[in-house]
Amino acid sequence: MEIFYGTQQGGGLVCLDAEESVHCTRVMRHKAGESICVIDGSGSLFTCELLEAGPKGASARILEETPGFGAHPYRLHMAVCPTKNADRYEWFAEKATEIGVDSIVPVIGDRSERRVLKTERLKRIVLSATKQSLKGKVPQVLEPLSVSEYIRSAPRDALKLICYCFDGQKFTIPALLQEPSLIADGNPEICILIGPEGDFSNEEASLAQEFGWKSVTLGESRLRTETAAVVATTIIYTCL
Repeated sequence: MEIFYGTQQGGGLVCLDAEESVHCTRVMRHKAGESICVIDGSGSLFTCELLEAGPKGASARILEETPGFGAHPYRLHMAVCPTKNADRYEWFAEKATEIGVDSIVPVIGDRSERRVLKTERLKRIVLSATKQSLKGKVPQVLEPLSVSEYIRSAPRDALKLICYCFDGQKFTIPALLQEPSLIADGNPEICILIGPEGDFSNEEASLAQEFGWKSVTLGESRLRTETAAVVATTIIYTCL
């Protein structure tokens, strides 16, 4: 199944930009009158009839809408510190999208080695992964902010988890997902915070405790930042 990305123009039409049009008409060789599948990133899959098939821009008429295409029964926000090697962060973003995530938030910690991250390339990777993994909703890629800002601004009613083991505490994500209040919510909201290579500072960890973040462990192995983020995303996907 080949999926293209377009924007709704009103009147039951969707338009593909130049890049998507080239892929549709030159690479996949679709012609006017043929049926194609299009998403606009909001969650639905549109079955369309291709009207204009030029490489500089293509338009299609919506014939059928499938809401919630490829959706998952939770809202997951992955706040992950950028890795020193940017390729590793891009790998995480791609795999998290394939598995199931609603937003990716680059957060800069006190001990972060990489303090700048360009999000435009990350957005293109996430869009490509959305289409490849047969999903209708494209995850948001937010602009970077500090760990402390994210700790303070995360949704109040979300289950907020920080991958940092405080003394005497060793919760696991599957155990916390069994909380009655979370199970009762048909579409629970979850925030997971993953630190940089040098881990969170003591000040960040204390702030997280103050704002109700729960400490979780991902096992005994010492995981790289991007590995920990993918493992955490997978746990949510398999448990919910």
